[in-house]
Amino acid sequence: MPNQILQVDENMLETKLDRLVSEKVEQLLNAMLDAEADEITGAARYERSGERRAYRAGHYERN
Repeated sequence: MPNQILQVDENMLETKLDRLVSEKVEQLLNAMLDAEADEITGAARYERSGERRAYRAGHYERN
C-alpha cells in the first residue's frame, strides 16, 4: 500500500468548489445583464450620453 502523501477532506473540497462555481456563475450572469443593459440604454452605467435611449433601475425624467 502506498504511503499517503496528501489527505483531502472531500466534503470541504466539495463545499469550496460549490461556492466558487456559484460565485463565478453569478459574476458571469451579472456581466451579461450589464452588457445587455448597456446595449438597451445606449450608454454604460453612470455614463452621461446624448445618445442614451433609456435609464436603468426605473429612473425617468421628472416634469
